Amino acid sequence: MRLRQCLEGKIPEIVFEEKPEWVDLSHLAWNLAYEHVKAIPGMPQTPYMDEGFCETEIWIWDTCFMALFSKYAPDIFPGVESLDNFYKVIHGDARLPMIIPMEEPPSWSGWTKGKPAQLQVHIADNPPLFAWGEYENAMISGHRKRIEEILLKKQYLQKHYDLWESAKAGTKIPYVRLPFCLEKDSSSLGFRWEGGRSGMDNTPRGRLQPRQNDERPSRPTLLWLDALAQQSSAALFIGKCAKLLGKTELSEEFFQKNRELNDILNRHYWSEEDSFYFDIDSTDLSFCKVRTIAAFWTIFCGAATGERLEKLCKTLSDPNDFGGEIPLVSLSRADDDFSPDGHYWRGGVWLPTAYMTLKALDAQGKYELSTALARKILEQMNRCFRDYSPHSIWEAYSPSQAAPSLNPRGDLVREDFCGWSALGPISMFIEDIVGIRTIDAFSKRIEWIPPEHVSGKLGIRNLKFGGLTTSMIIENRQCNIESDGNYTLSIAGNEHAIKAGLQMFKL
Repeated sequence: MRLRQCLEGKIPEIVFEEKPEWVDLSHLAWNLAYEHVKAIPGMPQTPYMDEGFCETEIWIWDTCFMALFSKYAPDIFPGVESLDNFYKVIHGDARLPMIIPMEEPPSWSGWTKGKPAQLQVHIADNPPLFAWGEYENAMISGHRKRIEEILLKKQYLQKHYDLWESAKAGTKIPYVRLPFCLEKDSSSLGFRWEGGRSGMDNTPRGRLQPRQNDERPSRPTLLWLDALAQQSSAALFIGKCAKLLGKTELSEEFFQKNRELNDILNRHYWSEEDSFYFDIDSTDLSFCKVRTIAAFWTIFCGAATGERLEKLCKTLSDPNDFGGEIPLVSLSRADDDFSPDGHYWRGGVWLPTAYMTLKALDAQGKYELSTALARKILEQMNRCFRDYSPHSIWEAYSPSQAAPSLNPRGDLVREDFCGWSALGPISMFIEDIVGIRTIDAFSKRIEWIPPEHVSGKLGIRNLKFGGLTTSMIIENRQCNIESDGNYTLSIAGNEHAIKAGLQMFKL
């Protein structure tokens, strides 16, 4: 599949002769993502990345995940810049403009095609992933000024962290459609929340019976483990951003918050009997034993280590749990509410939570497992594109066949969803299949851990980071490097000083 002409030479080109169809899927993801670059007068930041869900709403967690693939082509895709549309509305005094929807908005929006509508932030208490997106983009761009602006001058990341700590259910923010549902429990052991705000809309978490009959269950006393783990990861990445700037006191302050929240997760949310993390009920701290992909946020934030990490990893390889030929399902296959058609968050495979889980594994050095899982996910996306009509990239995928997931109404999920599903054919492909694990623009260093068993050429061309461009190709154990600047390449356990120009060496 050909790239749009305007993208040629502007994005990194994956080289993967073993599966050329996966490279075609990557091109499709970039092409579809380009359709979601919008320019609307009056936005705090324009152009920006639109998630492709509803013209009259913008979503925090969709946008944060889009920033995690946009980082590879920032000149074309304003991923991290799009976060300003949330910072300046929620933590500033910016307004969002009126628009004329060109497509019929969902009935719940209250707006009509062709008539003036108020653009809004859909939810302010979506998962707090801003710091993750900012850090990952900074690591590729090397731009200190943006981190200085949002961390030191405007303090947007700290303000959002504090907002979560002090939020009260029912709080309404101008230009945000829905009031806060999130609220920290008086015990300080976690957060009350609900499915839509968590992003896992119809998850059966919090059920009081063996099976969940309600599509949007409500359990006001439930403390959501992912809310706590995501707040912990926000602290972790705020600390990392501060460290990039040499702000030792600020970084240690947030690293300490991360450690404290992880301690709560390990003391109260881990079931030794089940070897798994669960939500808990605030009335008696009992476990709500619904096994979901939300548990893997505990690896991501650094809470699950040692023996607990190993036990969670086993569930990702277990075909009766979160593993199998189509892994990283949103609800354990052993759960009574698991649906073979996906049924949205009752078994569907979602690229954002799948990608998060792989990044969690990578952070713990579980590269072999993350590569195996990534290959299965990309093959599922490819088989679905090839065998299912219409041929597209979907919002979520079936856990049992080469098909999209169904939503709670029994309809297909949204097609052409790039949107966050571009994470698979772009970021997951580059990082967990080709094996480019770390790009550090500040130290001018790339860590490449290529997979052991790949046939044909492997690598990437036109990779931009820190103001330079490089191409790295392996063929028959010979590594061919072309660069317009100097950097360090760590590959196969050895360090190589890459100079501007062409060079070759044997692995």
